[in-house]
Amino acid sequence: MKINCIHLQNFRKLQSCKIDFSEKETIFVGANNSGKTTAMDALMIFLKTKSFKPQDFTLCHWKSLNEVGENWIKANELKEGDKSTKLLEQYLPVLDLWIEVENSELHYVSHIIPTLDWRGGLLGIRLRFEPKDMDELIKEFITLHNKSNKLSQEKGKDFKLWPKTFWDFCERKLNAHFTIKTYLLDPDKYDEKQELLDNNIALDGDVLKGLIKIDIINAQRGFSDANSETVESNNNRNLSSQLRAYYDKHLNPTLEPTEKDIDALESINKAQDDFDKNLKESFKTSLSELEGLNYPGFGNPQIQLSTKVSTSNGLQHDSAVKYYLDKDLSLPEKYNGLGYQNLISIIFKLIRFRDEWMRIGKNAITDDEVIEPLHLVLIEEPEAHLHAQVQQVFIKKAYEVLRNNKNLGGEKDFTTQLVISTHSSYIAHQKFESLRYFKRNNSLALPTSEVISLKSVFGEKDKETEKFVIRYLNTTHNDLFFADAVILVEGPAERILVPHFIKNENSLLDHCYVTILEIGGSHAHRLKCLIEKLGLICLVITDIDSINPNDNGKKCQPESGKNYKTNNDTLKTWHPQKELLDELLNLSSEDKIKKDLPIRIAYQKPIKFENGDNKIIVYPYTFEDALVIENKHSFKAITNATGLLKKMVEASKKEDLKELVKETYTIINDKQAKKAEFALDVLYFEDPKKVKTPSYIKEGLDWIEEQLKSNKQGLIN
Repeated sequence: MKINCIHLQNFRKLQSCKIDFSEKETIFVGANNSGKTTAMDALMIFLKTKSFKPQDFTLCHWKSLNEVGENWIKANELKEGDKSTKLLEQYLPVLDLWIEVENSELHYVSHIIPTLDWRGGLLGIRLRFEPKDMDELIKEFITLHNKSNKLSQEKGKDFKLWPKTFWDFCERKLNAHFTIKTYLLDPDKYDEKQELLDNNIALDGDVLKGLIKIDIINAQRGFSDANSETVESNNNRNLSSQLRAYYDKHLNPTLEPTEKDIDALESINKAQDDFDKNLKESFKTSLSELEGLNYPGFGNPQIQLSTKVSTSNGLQHDSAVKYYLDKDLSLPEKYNGLGYQNLISIIFKLIRFRDEWMRIGKNAITDDEVIEPLHLVLIEEPEAHLHAQVQQVFIKKAYEVLRNNKNLGGEKDFTTQLVISTHSSYIAHQKFESLRYFKRNNSLALPTSEVISLKSVFGEKDKETEKFVIRYLNTTHNDLFFADAVILVEGPAERILVPHFIKNENSLLDHCYVTILEIGGSHAHRLKCLIEKLGLICLVITDIDSINPNDNGKKCQPESGKNYKTNNDTLKTWHPQKELLDELLNLSSEDKIKKDLPIRIAYQKPIKFENGDNKIIVYPYTFEDALVIENKHSFKAITNATGLLKKMVEASKKEDLKELVKETYTIINDKQAKKAEFALDVLYFEDPKKVKTPSYIKEGLDWIEEQLKSNKQGLIN
C-alpha cells in the first residue's frame, strides 16, 4: 500500500494542485513563498492535527464567503438552498488522497471499498473541511451579528462589534462549527475533477485509522545553545531527553518485565534497600533532635525516609549523553556542535518513529492491535543547523533508517513514504526524480502555486538530455530550484564578473534570489525543457560564435553582409532559432524575448562609436573582447598586468577601433588564452565599479529586473 498522489483544493495559496508521491522519498522544492510549507501543513492538518484557521482557506475566497454571510443576515426567510453545504462547497479546503492497494491488502480497506466490483488498485478518499451543521452555523452567526449590531445602535456607536463579517465570526468559531468529513471517490474518474453528488454520504469515524501512521518533524525543532539563559534553552530539546523518552516507552524493565529484566530489577531492589539503610543511619541524629521537640508527639507518625531508585532517573541529568574522546575522557552533549547534535536528534527521532510503528520492545503489539501498512513521515527543512556535508549524509541515510527492521527492508507488507520540504540544494540534488517543484503563479491578484513533478519534465525520447541535466545539477550543487530567476552564462569569465555587474549597476536585482549557472552555449539549450517547464525567469548570456560556411565552417570575426552563420546551438535550437548572422545582428530587443515564456537571450550586438562626423560599427565575438571594447579607456590605464589581460591592455591602446576589434578577436581565440585568469586579473587590477557592463548583458539584466518587479518576486523596495 502506498500513497499515489494528493490533490489539494482551496488550501491557502494552493487553490488547486496535484502532488504525485514517489515510492520512497518525495522532496518539495521551490522559491520562497511558493507553497512548500503550505503543502506540508495541509498534510499535517488534514491527516494529523485536524485543527484549521480561517487563514487556511484560500484568501481570495473570503470575499465571496463574506457575501454569503451578508445574504444570510439580509434575508427575511432563508430557503433550503440558502442553507445547503453546496453554497460553500467551492470554497472549502479539500484534500483528495489516492492510495494504491494490492489485492493482498484488501482486508485493510474493507470498510472503504467503493463498490463490490472493486478488486484493488487506486482508492480515492476526499477529506473536506466543512460545516458540521449548516442550520446551527447560520443560526449562531445571525444571532450574534444581530445582537452586537443592536447593542451598537442602542449605544449610538457608529462602529461595528464582533462579528463584523463571516470571517470575523470564523476567527473565533471556526472549529466549533466546522469539521473534517470523509467521502469516497470514484476510482474510474481518477484523472477527473470529481464533484460530490447528493448520494455521497460522509463516512463515520476516522477511516485512515489503522491504515496510515503519521509522524512529523517540524522545522522549528533545532537545539538551543546550552549556555544560553533564555527559557527556550531549557525546554528539554536535547538528545538525553529523547533517549529517556525512548527508554521509558521501549526499554524500561519495570514495564511488563521479561526474563531478561529480572536480574536488572533485582539489582535495583538491592541498591534501594542498601540506600534506605544508609539514609536511616545518616539521618538518625537529625531526626532525634526533632523528636526532642516533642514532634512527632502522641498520635503523630514517626518520620521515615525511603528512597525510590527509578531506572529512568539515571538519564535525567546534563551528562546522561556524553561524546567519547579517549579513554577516561568524554564531554557532555552540550559541548558538541549544534549541527552534530541536530543530525543525531533527527536520526534518533526516525529510529523512534520506526520502532513505535513496528511496536518494538515494551511497545509490543497486543492481540487486538494491527500495525498500519503505511508509514508516512513528514520532515520540514531538515537542513536547519546542518552543515552542507551533513545534509548530504542525512538525505542518503534517512530512508534507510526508517526501513532498518527485519520486517521492513525490501519487504512489501509494510510501506514507508518520506516527505521532505527543503531549501537546500545539497538535499535536492541527491534525488532528482523525487523532486516536486512548487511554481509560483503571480498573474492573479492573489498569487497561487502549482506543483510540477521533475520526473515528467523529460519525455521517454529525451533520456540522454535528462541524464546530462541530472549529472550537471549533481555536479554544480546549484540552487536552481529555489531561485526567483536564473542566469545561464557562457564561461568562467562571465561567471566571475556578472555578479559584480549586478551589484554595481543593478542593485535592485542584487536583493533578489538569482542563481548564475555556467553551462556554455553548446549546452545551455539542454536545460530548455527544465527551465520552460518550471516557468523560471531566465536570462541566457551566450556568445554569437560566428563561422564562415564558405571556409569549412571555421571561426571568423563577426561582420554583417558576409552570409556568416552562428555555431551556437542555443541560438539555433532554443531561441531565437536563427542561424544566419545577419538576422541575429539585426534582431530587435523585443524579439530576443520568447513570446510565451519569461526567457530572454543576450549575445554580442553591434557597438556604435562616434568618431567626429563618422559612425563606426564594430562587432565583438565573445564576452571578453566586448568587455575590453566597451571599457577601452579603463583597460588602457591598467599597468603591470600579465598574461591575457596584458595582451588586452596593449590592444586597447590602439586608436583605430577596427584594429582594436581585430586584435582582441585574435587574442581571445588563441588556444593559450586563459579566460578565467583574465576575469580574476580584471578584479585584481581594476575596481569593479569602474568596469562598465557590456551593453548586451546590461539589457538582459535590466529585463530580469523588470520581470521580477512585475511579478513582485524577491524584490526589496
